[in-house]
Amino acid sequence: MGEVITITSGKGGVGKSTTTANLAVGLAENGKKVVAIDFDIGLRNLDMILGLERRIVYDVVDVMEGNCNLSQALIHDKRSKSLYFLPASQTKDKDILDKEKVRKLVEELKEEFDFVLLDSPAGIEGGFEHSIFLADRAIIITTPEVSAVRDADRVIGIIDAKSEKAIKGGEVTKHIIINRIKKELVDRGEMLSTEDVLDILALPLIGLVPEDEKIVSSTNAGEPVFYDKNSFSGEAFRRVAKRILGEDVEYMDLNKKSGFKGLLKRLFKR
Repeated sequence: MGEVITITSGKGGVGKSTTTANLAVGLAENGKKVVAIDFDIGLRNLDMILGLERRIVYDVVDVMEGNCNLSQALIHDKRSKSLYFLPASQTKDKDILDKEKVRKLVEELKEEFDFVLLDSPAGIEGGFEHSIFLADRAIIITTPEVSAVRDADRVIGIIDAKSEKAIKGGEVTKHIIINRIKKELVDRGEMLSTEDVLDILALPLIGLVPEDEKIVSSTNAGEPVFYDKNSFSGEAFRRVAKRILGEDVEYMDLNKKSGFKGLLKRLFKR
């Protein structure tokens, strides 16, 4: 059976969909069969980041409502032969999701794929709870801002209370990605330091992603920044994908990007 990884946060705009797309590509490029599902019912962004918006005929709600079978709705990625995508509906309300229908879909996908990545909607309402309920692992995305970290902390508490594993007395494996790091703002005290974020959230780190203008151009081009060998954020996502697979990969020297004095190794052994 495959592993379900939910990519989530509390605050919107911190980079969940960008992270989901790039990690899905990263895992597929490392030889795994991967499906990425957009659970942001009513909005939908993941298709644009992957460059697959024009290939959508059916969506995740169509599958759960029986309007098509799963193979009809799954979209094959253009570049990664082992990556598939299941889009969200733009015309339905987020309340249309049903827990048992979500379970049936996810369990069917786990039989076919090594990794099932769920792109969670922002906030802590219905769509979010469906996306975390069946998670084996959760990757919580935050930026180094007080509001984003506070909301991430709230999400961690909900995962620990309302996931199926928690209900059965277990625990979802959780890691933190700190996204859109700006050294100059950290130096001025306008952004939290990496140490501050990890102290507040008290979870192991799996990724540090610097602010990178290439994210915008790659999104506009419909090509995940993972493929850009000259992108700092692309390199960060390539390393996160390997860590998900259990490889011991060094963290980037962000000094090359923005003047960091060097990240203390002890931070990454937590």
